[in-house]
Amino acid sequence: MTATIAARPARAERAERADSDRGAKAFNRLAATCLTLFALIWLVPFVWAVITSLRPDNEITANPTTPWSDNWNLEGYRGTLSSNPIGWWYLNSFIVSSLSVIFTVVVCSMIGFALAHLHFRGKPLVLGIILAGLMLPAEAMVLPQFIEFRALNLLGTYWALVLPAVAAPVAVFVFYSFLRGIPIALIEAARLDGANWWRIYYQVCMPLCRPAISAVAILTFVTSWNAFLWPLLVLTQTKSQTIPVGLSSLIGGSAIQYSQTMASAVLGILPLLAVFLLFQRQITQGIANTGIK
Repeated sequence: MTATIAARPARAERAERADSDRGAKAFNRLAATCLTLFALIWLVPFVWAVITSLRPDNEITANPTTPWSDNWNLEGYRGTLSSNPIGWWYLNSFIVSSLSVIFTVVVCSMIGFALAHLHFRGKPLVLGIILAGLMLPAEAMVLPQFIEFRALNLLGTYWALVLPAVAAPVAVFVFYSFLRGIPIALIEAARLDGANWWRIYYQVCMPLCRPAISAVAILTFVTSWNAFLWPLLVLTQTKSQTIPVGLSSLIGGSAIQYSQTMASAVLGILPLLAVFLLFQRQITQGIANTGIK
């Protein structure tokens, strides 16, 4: 009798565990299905651009949707590289994106450290303004920024593209969330050892912020590389343009070179694809460890 009573909770526990396993398997299948569908949605335009860039223009005009061709060639890439200063566009985009990453990481990490560990008057107000900046669309700042940089005679220079990206509210919030998770005891121990705030910042906190630094650096690089509206307004010379602005200049007139346009789009996205493939682990770890979920 006692064995029978003891067996009932064990059977109930096994049944509950089996139901939980079935629910977990069903959720995993659903998540995998959704992930596959979204991956296909994002992958199809890129594959279509690659296929179109390898087809002649007469076939594209006659039947733009077919994925097949009888005359695969690289004329679109040859024409793009020979008739456009795409090398300068790559160089400009790389310089602007690299400078934006350096200044954004340094400035935003300092702001995040001050908000997380320093005490000063008006701190809640500063944090509220930064959080409000997350809800402000970038297009709303175009006119004031243009007037400001025109007054500073910075239009047409790299600094007109780098400086607006330095104090990014998202980057500040990432560093603030990560630095706030550092134990206060570690900061107090450094203070007791005689370290000033500057030394605590770059010798104690920044080595622990590598996931946040990686996430901010990669996201800033991608955002700066893909920026279009602001570079279109402040860059006037063709050789000073970035990749997105230069690609937009290829689309115009009565005779559009479809293969060259798609070849340019593929060449423009390849650096970003390489960044994601090489640093995807750092991106996920940085976002997971900074509280952005």
